Amino acid sequence: MPPPDGRSVISMALWAALLALGAAGTAFASDGVEVGVTGGAIRGEARGAGAAFRGVPFAAPPTGDRRWKSPAPVQPWTGTRDATVSGAPCLQRSYGWNAKDAADSREDCLYLDVRTPALKPAKLLPVMVWIHGGANRAGSARGTVESSLVDQGVVLVSIQYRLGAFGFLSHPGLTAEGGGASGNYALMDQIAALRWVRDNIARLGGDPGNVTLFGHSAGGQDVGLLMLAPDARGLFHKAIEQSGTAGFGLPPRSLAQNEALGQDLARALGARDLAGLRAASGPAVLDAAESLKPPIADDGFVWLQAVVDGAVIREAPAKTLAAGRQARVPLIIGNSARELSLHGGAANAAIWIKANYRDPVQALRLYGIAGRGAVSDKTADQVAADTGFRCPATWVAARQVAAGQRVWRYELAVAASGAGPVRHGSELPFVFDTPPAGATPVTWPRLQAYWANFARSGNPNGSGLAPWPARTAAARAIAFAPSGPRITRDDRRAFCRLLPRP
Repeated sequence: MPPPDGRSVISMALWAALLALGAAGTAFASDGVEVGVTGGAIRGEARGAGAAFRGVPFAAPPTGDRRWKSPAPVQPWTGTRDATVSGAPCLQRSYGWNAKDAADSREDCLYLDVRTPALKPAKLLPVMVWIHGGANRAGSARGTVESSLVDQGVVLVSIQYRLGAFGFLSHPGLTAEGGGASGNYALMDQIAALRWVRDNIARLGGDPGNVTLFGHSAGGQDVGLLMLAPDARGLFHKAIEQSGTAGFGLPPRSLAQNEALGQDLARALGARDLAGLRAASGPAVLDAAESLKPPIADDGFVWLQAVVDGAVIREAPAKTLAAGRQARVPLIIGNSARELSLHGGAANAAIWIKANYRDPVQALRLYGIAGRGAVSDKTADQVAADTGFRCPATWVAARQVAAGQRVWRYELAVAASGAGPVRHGSELPFVFDTPPAGATPVTWPRLQAYWANFARSGNPNGSGLAPWPARTAAARAIAFAPSGPRITRDDRRAFCRLLPRP
């Protein structure tokens, strides 16, 4: 599939997510298997000693009066619920790459998929919970559990969460209704899904005391935010942030700023109160939300900019991390050598640097663009990678080390064969797919094995893998380079220290 038109953060992020996770539909065995979970009995499909369960509700439908409220408990059902088909994706517009998800999407979408390699293992298995990417306004959980990651001996869970305006909107009326806070409903959904895992995963062969939370892009950011959320504390025990941090290096949005977006949405819909907002059709909300402008230059971050709502996220992410108040869990964090194109393209590089760097003159010199009229796409891509991905990841890693936790830092400079140059999302095939015949650790970095080892023990290292040292004050990391894995040090410190934000 060709990439979407344009070079924006949104389109490239969504396309990357599609490439890795868009293919679903692998056939199941015909035999069924039944288990009891919160709400009632579900019947999935047997997979050898294991099973797959799809479309399992972890909260009540967030529709009608429940729109823009915290997720309500699962509504019990009678009889046995079919769990062989994934739930509908959360309501979203089509951006091309996600056309199938958009066509099938609904507001009734709080479902998860689970696949276990063994329903009754001798010892409960490590659990990995995936948060999909898609700029927090598109994508779905569908297809993820078909990954060969399960063959590494882990229970794989993929969760859905409200997207776009349905998942992240604030409004003064909602704030009053919510006791002084509103927004971040999507994060509340993710927390509700983690509670479902805690309460039910042992029945599916998983260990509720050994849960690894991982995600890519917007999903990586959401992992980072859940590490800061008091309500998520204790629901996961390890974390992996793939090309995403709690803020992408941008300042957070205040509750008042997010409420202003909600008021803009209400005006666009002609809604005078919350009843009017909740009465608006889902497609009308999607249409109105497309015109919203965030309080930063890049419209692509309308639902990606972290929001300090006062309840789920109670202070600026940088403040929580600097004070060591985040979840103290082992962490893998990394980025691709090239991520997304710079907002505004190469022509905007100097303007972007002047707006975002503490010492723009020195930054321009370091990038080699001072006094030049033209900037190459390659240089502009490095500015984008530094400001939005590499430097924030380095800073988060340092803060987690300072909190006494073990951290493994990576940078990926290899793309799967036929996928073109490395880019945002290049790590996804290496995490979810089986290496093709003839692949070597040079052409196919063994991220899946590293990730599974980490889920088992809190350390990605294992037999047959290139050693990966934990990060220390020396900022050691592993670089998955075209010549093979190698240990490196943070060689962008001169650039990162000029950024005033993590």
